Amino acid sequence: MASSKEWWNEYTLSTATNSWFREAQWRDHSLPGVGIDDNEITGLPDGHTGSMANYSLANRGSFSTGTYLPMGMLKRNDSRDTWLWQVENNSSWRWEVGDYKDNVYIAGGGPTSIDHDWRQKLKPHQTFTSVPMAICHVLDTPTNAFGVLTNYRRRLRRKHIDNEKLPIIFNDYMNCLMGDPTEDKIKALLGPVASCGAEYFVIDAGWYADDGGWWDEVGLWEPSRLRFPGGFKPLLDTIRSHGLIPGVWLEPEVIGVRSVVANQLPQDAFFREQGERIIEKGRYQLDYRHSAVRKRMDEVIDNLVLNYGVGYFKFDYNIEVVQGTDVNSSSTGEGQLMHSRAYLEWVNKIYDRYPDLVIESCSSGAQRMDYAMLAVHSIQSTSDQQDPVLYAAIAASAPTAVTPEQSATWAYPQPSWNPEINALTVVNSLLGRVHLSGKLDELNPEALELIAQGMSVYKNIRSDLRNALPFWPLGLPKWHDDWLALGMTTTSGNVYLSVWRRSGTSSATLPIAELKEKHGVKVEQLYPRGFGADVKWVPETSSLVVEFPSVVSARLFLLRANEA
Repeated sequence: MASSKEWWNEYTLSTATNSWFREAQWRDHSLPGVGIDDNEITGLPDGHTGSMANYSLANRGSFSTGTYLPMGMLKRNDSRDTWLWQVENNSSWRWEVGDYKDNVYIAGGGPTSIDHDWRQKLKPHQTFTSVPMAICHVLDTPTNAFGVLTNYRRRLRRKHIDNEKLPIIFNDYMNCLMGDPTEDKIKALLGPVASCGAEYFVIDAGWYADDGGWWDEVGLWEPSRLRFPGGFKPLLDTIRSHGLIPGVWLEPEVIGVRSVVANQLPQDAFFREQGERIIEKGRYQLDYRHSAVRKRMDEVIDNLVLNYGVGYFKFDYNIEVVQGTDVNSSSTGEGQLMHSRAYLEWVNKIYDRYPDLVIESCSSGAQRMDYAMLAVHSIQSTSDQQDPVLYAAIAASAPTAVTPEQSATWAYPQPSWNPEINALTVVNSLLGRVHLSGKLDELNPEALELIAQGMSVYKNIRSDLRNALPFWPLGLPKWHDDWLALGMTTTSGNVYLSVWRRSGTSSATLPIAELKEKHGVKVEQLYPRGFGADVKWVPETSSLVVEFPSVVSARLFLLRANEA
């Protein structure tokens, strides 16, 4: 892979952690630091091809990105050569780098026997295909490699109008109803949500339960009469009367141990090991290889779409099953993989029946942010992070993991926050997909107008974002960075730049290589209007110097060069 003789000194390995509330955080490793180094083995007369050392990352279980993104990068330190890769599986995977013939190799795929207890016995003429892995190689910078990978991801995924229109979604969960919806609470939100410009209204967790003790009894997926005394269908009709498409939250892969459905399905419909159902956090894991599971969940989906008018599903998943299942399998790893593939086949068939339906991929935020899932689902939740200042680091790095038009980031303003914080939470979402939430019904008119202003700006720029490519003037974000910056280049020539100040000095210099040697660059602050910020374009260094008066603040800028 490396293009230099001293590859151990001239290349750096990068990986991305992806823990709950702290997603898509990249870090660098020297090759000697991970044990891949010049060792003179290949120079010996014994014919050795390498040291047999390797550095690997692997995931086992149903949270495919519960610790790391299934990605890696090998970059030359002078930015003249970059390798970037992703493994595409919604469960177990592995990749490794090592030394071979005085150079570096990369291998990946999965599942494997050692890491994932995978073995599959093939009959005569039967074949097996491993999970895909995409490798991008550019004789250029990491930024350009991410651009190439972004366009590959666009070609890979199922076509959907959601990725063309980029509608604004309001979801009542995050820093809002938090899984406790009622008829009155939802009706109180409808006016403010509609006035802000949202186009979908998603009722999150709790709509199917009379109280908050529903965790281990989910699975029936019928609306609560206690929460919605006027009827769930009339409430969804009321949502539509406000110009909003209604949606609901669902966990289609689990059944609570106290659910009546747990005794209605056959034993082989569940993950099992040595004859016993696997229980994880009070839930059973459904096995989508079984026709009874698919039939049962098709009935749930058809009922909600045809009888209630649901136009959006948030498919969540909040348990991690690492055991797999040995039902009708040569190994537990085989059972897990076959279920994972069968589940995505089931989702694809929902789209076949309802082409305009939007289905969001969510898994405790982004614990399944992989391109097996995202080749099928049109939109991905990026985090459950509830602090907007911390979320900025996730929002700025999310385009490394998912295309902008699939990357849903929460904007959740609060009546107790000052205008700068409310503007920051909106900026977090503006260069991806807007997941609007928060207590909009409690905001004063000025605060509500600030949010509506942000949604209006988003509607003006979203047609550019569907083909945009990301860049990072300050490098890939670090969790505790004082300043963060995320840019998007577009086919229209517009360059959008979100900048966050979270602490530290009042000014920062942002190199914009994408506008190097461009003339007459103009800078306009798109959002929030009327909030202070000093900006200066320095053509000699192709840099933007920004100064924000408030310690915690964020701005969205438009940069455009003179075409003459």
